[in-house]
Formats: sequence, structure tokens, C-alpha cells
Amino acid sequence: MSAALDYLVKARPEALGHYFAFLEDCGKHLDPKTRALISIITKVDAQTERGFKQYLKRALREGCSPMEVLDALLMAFPTLGLAKIVWATDIILAMNLPGFSPQALRGESAWHDLMGTDDLASGQTKRIECDGRALFVHREADDWRVYDSRCPHQTTDIPHLALQGHTLTCPKHEWAFDIRSGECIARGNTPLTRWESRVEDGRVLARW
Repeated sequence: MSAALDYLVKARPEALGHYFAFLEDCGKHLDPKTRALISIITKVDAQTERGFKQYLKRALREGCSPMEVLDALLMAFPTLGLAKIVWATDIILAMNLPGFSPQALRGESAWHDLMGTDDLASGQTKRIECDGRALFVHREADDWRVYDSRCPHQTTDIPHLALQGHTLTCPKHEWAFDIRSGECIARGNTPLTRWESRVEDGRVLARW
């Protein structure tokens, strides 16, 4: 929610309450994925970048696949037109979401070599860059956890300086995460994206 909308909710709770109740009632017979896809289309039609990013992430959390998102945009072509669909696609590409890569859309993924097992001691966390993707790697003895560096809220790339002890805090809206589990512990309720990982011949690998 934007600061302005948050202000209006506090200043005019009766008026805004009726509005949100209206929206909730309109969507009560729709499943969450459908509601999210409709919201994406309305944000693209209005070319509201922040809202589009917010509802895109929500749609993915609700179980929409990247292909379903693309199909929803293309199905709305008569209303949106090519220019707005290209506008939305440019934002998706800039967000660098792995699921939207051509390889992922074809159902392909690959293992990426991150580091040697001797490069990180137990209990430590390191932020690295690998094959165009920023990651946080955390180790607890033989347990390795690899997370996307982007906040699940609005895909803000979280820097290493945001890590204090075991708490990683997004600088944009202060969502905080326990780097040991990836769980969100403040402000939000969505965990960090975790990539599958394994150790092979003394090297840490992750797949996306």
C-alpha cells in the first residue's frame, strides 16, 4: 500500500472501507489466481509500474505460472494494445525473474557453480554474483542454503550491508528475514526465494 493510500485509509476509514468492501465482494466468486491476473491487467492498462510489480509478485505467490501471466497479457491485447504489453514486458525483463527466462518457460533449468566449500565457514553468510544473478549463500555445518538477493515484496535487490548478524533487512520497505531459514520475520509474510543446492566435488552448486 502506498503512503498516500495508507493516509487516506486512516483519514477516511468509512469511505475507503466501503470501497475495499466493494472490491472484496466483487471478487468473492473468483479464485485468487484469477483475481491476481485481473489486477495485473488493470495495472498494465493504467501503466502503474509500482502496482504492476506488486500484483505480478502476488500472482506468482498465488500459484500463477509465468506463462499464465504472459497469456493473460496477450489475451488482453484488444484492450491493452501492443505498446502497453511491451511496457509490461520491459518491466518483467528488468525485474530479472528467473521463471520468465526463455529456458525456464521451456521447462529447462541448469546447475551453477557458486563457490568452493572452503570459501565459507559454518554459521557465515556471503553475498555473491553468479551468472548474472545475485545470491546470498548461508552455511550451517553441512547444510547449505542459497537465496535470491531480491526481496519478495517488490524485487528490491538487497545489498550485503543489509545483513546484520542473521537478520537481512530490505532497505526499501524494511521487510526482514532470518537468513538461516529464509523466513520473513518483520513487516511482511513471504520468505526469500530459495534455490535448490547441492555439494559436489567440494563445490557448492545451485539450480535455477
